[in-house]
Amino acid sequence: MTTRSNGDGHGHGGAGSWYPQRRPHYGYGGGSASFRGCCCCLFLLLTFLALLALAVALVVVLVVKPRKPQFDLNQVSVQYLLVASPTSPAAASPAGVPPAAPGAAYLSLNITLLFTAENPNKVGIRYGATAFDVMYHGVPLGVAAVPGFEQPAHSTRLLQTRVIVDRFNVLQTDAQDLVRDAAINDRVELRITGDVGAKILVLGFSSPKVQVSVDCAIAISPRSQSLKYKQCGVDGLSV
Repeated sequence: MTTRSNGDGHGHGGAGSWYPQRRPHYGYGGGSASFRGCCCCLFLLLTFLALLALAVALVVVLVVKPRKPQFDLNQVSVQYLLVASPTSPAAASPAGVPPAAPGAAYLSLNITLLFTAENPNKVGIRYGATAFDVMYHGVPLGVAAVPGFEQPAHSTRLLQTRVIVDRFNVLQTDAQDLVRDAAINDRVELRITGDVGAKILVLGFSSPKVQVSVDCAIAISPRSQSLKYKQCGVDGLSV
């Protein structure tokens, strides 16, 4: 009986020996280079778009020559201004008679403000909503709200708003000044301040926000219930 040798099954050098196939190994160098190339192309594209936008903006500025809008308080109508203290509820004392020094005073106010917005530019302007503070000696009494709107080129628009203050309690030294101003001086000075934000519209696009700070001083006569003085100015222009 012939016996098969086991050498063929365990030998490593014979022709019939079996080796596991090795899969080829691919490095990551090619993929990394491709990723870097894509990033470089994207960076160049973004740089080109940024330079293009800057060039368009410069052309628009040179052609349009934007100018700051004019926003001013044109008129003040006084419905009433009443000043009363706990010791004297009347708004004013007889002429020449100083009132007693109170610990508090109450101010009631109803005025109508008429603003003028002027657009001197060749293109339209979009204004944001604005809130003007009405103050006495730096103390806020009320707010005059003006809604946002769009204004065509080379146009003027009138905007009306009303400020109503009902028995505002002014304390301590400000109360004494308020009663003295109303009873003796017949002149209550108020300050109206606010920031107006606007954007210039060009071909459907809006420019960065331009902010104009408005500061107005007015004086009201409690006896005649009329405006005695008004002076407005623009503090500055900031972008």
